[in-house]
Amino acid sequence: MRADKYLFFTRFFKTRALAAAMVSGGKLRVDGRRTPKPAQAVGAGDVLTFVQAKSVRVIRITGLPERRGPAAEAQTFYEDLTDPPAAPAEQGA
Repeated sequence: MRADKYLFFTRFFKTRALAAAMVSGGKLRVDGRRTPKPAQAVGAGDVLTFVQAKSVRVIRITGLPERRGPAAEAQTFYEDLTDPPAAPAEQGA
């Protein structure tokens, strides 16, 4: 499946054009290698690293969706490997 289509179907981006623009901008890595092509083939087991909003996301593909379904369904097609945000340090008195 195309990388832009996968990111759109799994609801990381609101439109496929936004996903394609992000990939074309050099902001997607597949298994650690940068890819500038929205048509880059991705499949189960691939690890994707990309910029979403102001954070970097890391996901492992567990399956390929056939459609853009509800968010709960979309979440079954990837495993989120993104580190949780660090808790802000407490400011003592």
